[in-house]
Amino acid sequence: MASSKGIFHGDGHGARTVPEATATQHTDLDARGPPILYHKVKNDEAILALAISEARLFAGTQSGEILVWSLETYERLRSIKAHHRSVLSLYLSKAHRLLLSSAGDAIVNVWCTDSLNRLYSIYSTYDVGDVFCVAYSAPLKTVYLGAQNTSIQWYNLHHKDNRPSLDLTRHPIIRNHRFFDSKGPGGTPTPRLAPTSRPCSGDGQYLEIDKKDIVQYAHNGYTYCMLLAGGCEGDTLEDETLISGGGDGTVKIWSLEETTGTINELKTLESGDDSILALVLDDTLLYSGSLNGDINVWDLETYQLVRRIQAHPDDVLTLCVGDGSLFSGSASGVVKQFTPRYECMHQWQAHDHLVLASAMTVHRGKRILVSGGNDDCIAVWDVGEKANKAQNSAITDNDELLNSLSQLVALRTVSSKSEYAQDCRRGASWLKGLLKDFGADTDMFSTAGNSNPVVFARFRVSSSGSEQAKTILFYGHYDVVPAEDKQQLWESDPFLMHGTNGYLYGRGVSDNKGPVLAAIYAVVELVAEKSLTSDVVFLIEGEEECGSRGFEETVRRNKDKIGVIDWILLANSYWLDDDIPCLTYGLRGVVHATVEVASHRANLHSGVDGSQRINEAMKDLISILAVLSDSKGLIKIPRFYDAVLPLTRDEDRSYTAISQALVSRDPNRGDARQLAEQLKGRWREPSLTIHRITSSGPTGSSVIPHTATATLSVRLVPRQTTSTIRVALEEILRAAFAKLCTTNELTISIDHTAEPWLGVRTNKIFQALEEAVVDVWGPVGHQRRGSVPAAKPRLKPIAKTTPGTSASLTNGSDHHSQATADSPTSPTSPHDYRSPTEQPWKPLFIREGGSIPAIRFLEQEFEAPAAHLPCGQASDKAHLDNERLRLSNLYKSKEIFKRVFRDLPIR
Repeated sequence: MASSKGIFHGDGHGARTVPEATATQHTDLDARGPPILYHKVKNDEAILALAISEARLFAGTQSGEILVWSLETYERLRSIKAHHRSVLSLYLSKAHRLLLSSAGDAIVNVWCTDSLNRLYSIYSTYDVGDVFCVAYSAPLKTVYLGAQNTSIQWYNLHHKDNRPSLDLTRHPIIRNHRFFDSKGPGGTPTPRLAPTSRPCSGDGQYLEIDKKDIVQYAHNGYTYCMLLAGGCEGDTLEDETLISGGGDGTVKIWSLEETTGTINELKTLESGDDSILALVLDDTLLYSGSLNGDINVWDLETYQLVRRIQAHPDDVLTLCVGDGSLFSGSASGVVKQFTPRYECMHQWQAHDHLVLASAMTVHRGKRILVSGGNDDCIAVWDVGEKANKAQNSAITDNDELLNSLSQLVALRTVSSKSEYAQDCRRGASWLKGLLKDFGADTDMFSTAGNSNPVVFARFRVSSSGSEQAKTILFYGHYDVVPAEDKQQLWESDPFLMHGTNGYLYGRGVSDNKGPVLAAIYAVVELVAEKSLTSDVVFLIEGEEECGSRGFEETVRRNKDKIGVIDWILLANSYWLDDDIPCLTYGLRGVVHATVEVASHRANLHSGVDGSQRINEAMKDLISILAVLSDSKGLIKIPRFYDAVLPLTRDEDRSYTAISQALVSRDPNRGDARQLAEQLKGRWREPSLTIHRITSSGPTGSSVIPHTATATLSVRLVPRQTTSTIRVALEEILRAAFAKLCTTNELTISIDHTAEPWLGVRTNKIFQALEEAVVDVWGPVGHQRRGSVPAAKPRLKPIAKTTPGTSASLTNGSDHHSQATADSPTSPTSPHDYRSPTEQPWKPLFIREGGSIPAIRFLEQEFEAPAAHLPCGQASDKAHLDNERLRLSNLYKSKEIFKRVFRDLPIR
């Protein structure tokens, strides 16, 4: 049991002994584990105040801004310059229609939560200093504020139109301040900066507090915190009271007059000399956090001190209650969770410095605690019970999707390294088990050699007796590239998924585990809704990052079980930038080769044995590689370009439209015509790359190597074939080697190949995808009004052309995308901040310079058209450090898959 000692406390009902509980022991923890960091939002300044509505998170910052995030995707939706100084308090009305903010500029602003327009700006004619707290009584339509000058003041909005006209020279932004505008030595006042905006600029109605609506010395110290207690039934007041905490160590209870909102002191609760910094109410129990680290528990029915909790060794700055627990945040950055018996259940380092604010809500069946601190972060903690969906139907498929993705990312399914072979097998088994649990017919197709298996699953059409049901095949992969992080470039463990600023970070979240699971959960939702109109087959392989070793043979061997396929869908690429959704209709192919020249001699010393009479392997290798291309990059393989399709007029126009769309959104991308040419070079023209040259013997030494090895790739375009190009590549290399008349030996090995692919963008599956993208993403940014933006591209040539790359089209990690989840189609967004006249914009139809071995093979093998939906943004950093996927893109991709799986078969 917690230790206790007697303390005497006078409360007007006689002296009594109050047990003092320590927060270091407990005996009966419930089944919940410690709170889990669900997501983190990083800001560039301290978070001083928080409020939560059904769908949004509001934060007040040190610079006077109010920031708004989506609770579903943790994507920042708005930033409002709300005050001239730090926002110290935020308060949501009970119906969540109004948001109130108070600040160090002595102003209280009232905002509409639908539009985030300022409705009222309330000020006092007294120099109140900082307004530390604010509250709002909906039945009385009265705003209450607690100030640095010890006062409590109020404004009854019922009377706002009956007040005398205002003299705005008394507004705190304009009037002289007794201290800051006082005259210095010599009688000259300190120069004053002009306000950034006049208070009468039309930002809502300005309201001046009447001098009679003030209690000047509500506390013998700053009025730090306040809240309203009492029930509100409809628009009637049921014993609503105001509770305030002050720097004098007292908590005061105030009655509210029903007609005017005037406060009258009912009771003073004495708890010592330490300032009361935080208050929270749980039914009839009031918790007050103090400067000395204690939390006092008051029974408001008897006004008695029930318990004093020695919670922290430093200041208690914020309090929250929910789900039978009390949460406290302290000046050391620690948050503690207490049981109903006031035993410390969990404690954790929530922030690096002060925990300045907290709020709690239940969002989509999940109880979350949100904390903000002066480490410039907002942390979202899952503090609810660990319940499965069968136990709690409020848990959504998005919650399960994130949980599944976290588990799959934790499996290190690196196909290129043998030490991860067991992880790859576990990844395949995990996926098969997940699909089986969801009701699919599943199997594991073994592959030749030691290659990883292919996971097969079939979800059957919802309606019974449908013998002519169509079948959609979804292809993906569960293997990933290595993420060793030896240079510690990852912000956290790459195989422990974490969320920051609306993005999920971890190896494979974007390539390709996130999109695969989004497609699976889309089908699961359709099955649950009995809306699946076709069979959906999943083929998820584990060797894509190694050229899909064994995939083709495995599919052919199991073709009867896979059955007839009508359409093929995959999602294994990215948008061109971070703003505009895309559809991919073309991929280049590839021939990867290793070329080795070996000498019959061992490694030699260049000083001892070097001679022009020796045929050096490295020289021979460089000589034959040199014949592959000229100084302009043209590939010299005979008849190499014969099969390349000519550029049509329609295709040329599409490149122009794409480049104009990109440049109009960001002129820093350069000249639109040059960008179009660069895209052509990356997408529709073949290329040759020498990736690396290695040699035997120690590096950096005077060694004539015994062997020299080069790895290279040739990227192919539609109508070129890997069989033709690989033969031609070997022929030109062997012919060049023969001309050397060398004693060395040449070995050429083709490591893997992939055929190029060109889809038909006007077919049914692309039409279904286009309609789904338009419907799900809706308008993207205020500039988008048609298939080609109206802004004219910059046509003046620049002096020097910089080749465009995928990196040059991204907007950086801190870019706020115009494509957000906060759209009218989103069920989590009851209010839309965009213009109602905004029209949806079609996605960009693009091609990719990369290769996916399976897509053209599947298309040919099943004689079915394929389409490709890029799920991620250009800045996802697939294959790189800190790979990520935006939550908006994950959820929206699931919705797009869902619509395509439902609507395509019945088009």
